[in-house]
Amino acid sequence: MTSQDPGRALLRHHGDVDAAPGLADFAVNVRAPAPPRWLRDRLVTALDTLGSYPSAAADLRAREAVAARHGRSPDEVLVLNGASEGFALLPDLRPRLAAVVHPSFTEPEVALGDAGVPVARVALRPGDGYRLRPELVPDEADLVVLGNPTNPTSVLHPAEVVAALARPGRVLVVDEAFADAIPGEPASLAGRGDLGGLLVLRSLTKTWGLAGLRAGYFLGAPELLARLASTRPRWPVGSLVLEAVTACCAPEAVAEADELAWEAREHTSLAVARLGDLVVVPPAAPFVLLRVPDGPRVRQALRDKGVAVRRGDTFPGLTPDHIRVAVRAPEQFAVLVDALRVVLEDA
Repeated sequence: MTSQDPGRALLRHHGDVDAAPGLADFAVNVRAPAPPRWLRDRLVTALDTLGSYPSAAADLRAREAVAARHGRSPDEVLVLNGASEGFALLPDLRPRLAAVVHPSFTEPEVALGDAGVPVARVALRPGDGYRLRPELVPDEADLVVLGNPTNPTSVLHPAEVVAALARPGRVLVVDEAFADAIPGEPASLAGRGDLGGLLVLRSLTKTWGLAGLRAGYFLGAPELLARLASTRPRWPVGSLVLEAVTACCAPEAVAEADELAWEAREHTSLAVARLGDLVVVPPAAPFVLLRVPDGPRVRQALRDKGVAVRRGDTFPGLTPDHIRVAVRAPEQFAVLVDALRVVLEDA
């Protein structure tokens, strides 16, 4: 552990804790406060199936939809109760040494550490713009976990750089929870069925406003997915999750997600222009890492003005002066910019 280790308890801190009812929420990276109407209608219709157990046929339909979306086969898909369940399953791979690339989402380290798996932190450097350097990953690590694009830095690592981490005897887990928030998904490895040991983790939460439902999936070799699923209970995923995965991986939904990603890119460009020198690195995803003077005071002052942002010091490698802000539509984002300007001027 490093001197910047925020402690086990802080690793469990997430943006929903920073947000609260009545605050303008820039702490949580969910694009919409609720699913779109067409998705809500699909879920409402599926309510009539809740008297029956989730069926193998419904699971197959969901896996077929995911497979078609990524050019894979259905046996290369494992439907999950959100990406967090995917991280919780990683200890079942029985790794000898796990390397977790930081700063990044902390749940993988929590899940592995709680299971007694030795974890080596791979610290990306601010001087490199938090870009991935494969040579920093220990050769002996038989499990490597990283996010792409990375939360909270909003850095997108080139696909070929990430793929360079794969090797015989190693499982490479790439968390692509925000991949569909980037137009065209240029760095995604989701279609790489040829890369041995690769597991790609996807979430439907961010784009489709499904944080309360928990819907996601793993992509990987069937034998690897079987190891992950070996301790799951009977009927591990509910009918509404299966319906959401099926609906959100349909071609028309994928096209809509890409349109939303282009819109988010425009909003992010405007946000960066308004935030100026506070931006740490140019963001690829619709959230931005900032560094502000006297971060804890700034966060509290923003909260006093009704604005919630995500604290950064719970991410290994970041400091109390780092905060992460979710990008919203320009008229909404103006609330954050105006409040931040006042808080910094008051300092």
